[in-house]
Amino acid sequence: MAAAWENDDYYSLLNVRRQATQAELKSSYRRLCMLYHPDKHRDPALKRQAEQLFNLVHQAYEVLSDPRSRAIYDVFGKKGLEVEGWDVVERNRTPTEIREEYERLEMEREERRLQQRTNPKGTISVGIDATDLFDRYEEDFEEVSGGGFPRVEINRMHISQSIEAPLTAADTAVLSGSLTTHGGNGGGNVNLCVRHVTSACGWGELEFGAGDLQGPVFGMKMFRNITARCFLTAHCSLRFTPRGAKPGASATMARHLDQNTTGYLQWRWGTQSAMTSSIVRDTRHSHATLALQLGVPHSYLMMSFQYKFQDEDQTKIKGSVKTGFFGMVMEYGAERQISRHSVLSATVSVGVPQGVSLKIRLNRASQTYLLPVHLTDQVLPSAMFYATVGPLVIYFAVQKFIITPYVRTQKEKERKRQRVESKLDIAKRRQEAESAVLLMQESVRRIIEAEESRMGLIIINAWYGKFVTDSSHKQVIDVTVPLQCLVKDSTLVLTEASKAGLPGFYDPCVGEEKSLKLLYQFRGIVHQVVSGDTEALRIPKQSHRVNVET
Repeated sequence: MAAAWENDDYYSLLNVRRQATQAELKSSYRRLCMLYHPDKHRDPALKRQAEQLFNLVHQAYEVLSDPRSRAIYDVFGKKGLEVEGWDVVERNRTPTEIREEYERLEMEREERRLQQRTNPKGTISVGIDATDLFDRYEEDFEEVSGGGFPRVEINRMHISQSIEAPLTAADTAVLSGSLTTHGGNGGGNVNLCVRHVTSACGWGELEFGAGDLQGPVFGMKMFRNITARCFLTAHCSLRFTPRGAKPGASATMARHLDQNTTGYLQWRWGTQSAMTSSIVRDTRHSHATLALQLGVPHSYLMMSFQYKFQDEDQTKIKGSVKTGFFGMVMEYGAERQISRHSVLSATVSVGVPQGVSLKIRLNRASQTYLLPVHLTDQVLPSAMFYATVGPLVIYFAVQKFIITPYVRTQKEKERKRQRVESKLDIAKRRQEAESAVLLMQESVRRIIEAEESRMGLIIINAWYGKFVTDSSHKQVIDVTVPLQCLVKDSTLVLTEASKAGLPGFYDPCVGEEKSLKLLYQFRGIVHQVVSGDTEALRIPKQSHRVNVET
């Protein structure tokens, strides 16, 4: 049974240029209809194949002959014609207006898809206390029962999750919750937030939360673009505790100082009142932040810098220094993309009086996994060394012996799958092309007889595909019959489109650079021509002669 015909390039199918007039379209359409009309074939199999190709030619002509459908096809291709809602569009719209209407219809379809999405986001954090690995050697030796092995324990866990539910095109509800345990005590809370987009310049948000860690809280937040380079965010809340209601408020104003630099001024009032000023500069190669906070109970000065390597893994190295009334903290680390959806980072934190900690972070799509490991309460060189070298050794070992072999295996599976799919598609296209060639045989015989009588254009041989020196890797197909079928009045004209879309052609090597080589006779003289895949071609033209004594 013949496969259904498919061809997304209507211009190539009709062999007309993209600027073809209605007269050119009609002439090509009539010629192809005469060639593929089902009534011209008595064999049932050929008749079915002719009917399928005839219908495809008719579909292409219907699209290109209608100005509105042609404008949609020129801008968005065959996919654009499948968008619902075009029936209400006025037929005299310009291509620009059609593009705007398409974007509107796509937005409506996207809104319908959004209503079915929840966009889940989550965080899992497991805190580990490993201070016994280092601090025990800095203290006076004491006999420890149980064999004297260092004790490593989990002292903190935190799990949070949120989901979104679009209510309307402008309203979204967000439900979030979290559970926390620390030192044998724990609790949780739940929050409900409703956001309303007022315009392209701003939005507002209402929040309600409750839990056993803190009392019920009501909050309101708003965002507004003041100018093209300045925006404002404000937030106020009221929390109810056993000691009474505690109000809080914050406001942040930001201004784009230049293309890559933004300045922030934040004011916060409540249990931890503070005023913070910061400057953030983000470029293609680096990210730098300078911040100063004056507040109760903490005031600090913080500087951070991140360098971005321009490699395929998006590797980044970072460092920061923070000093204030609480002491001083220095951090350094690295970040790297380990797969398409996963980013792994490790940061070493050294501070007084915090000690030394290692923070491992894995971002997988919209989920975040944190593993903070507290190594020592003191600043010990041995802890800093193992916190720096340990993750690097483990990462490169896992990368070499687990990740790289796994990725290599997955890529090989994907290549095999693509080869199978490509092979199946090529086989299908080849079957279609062979069927088209069978339909052309009678017409080609008449064309050759007419051309021989006037010493016109005869296609001796023609090949299409990838030509290489090694004949064992040559991927070409014989297109002598399809090209001869396109000859009219001793002239062959091919437009600027991929020749794989022509009737009787198919792509024998998907993704490879292809060309057309043909040997033809005109006025008794033999010529050879080589043409690129999308190069326009007109024969006869000036070409070099070849010796065909062989």
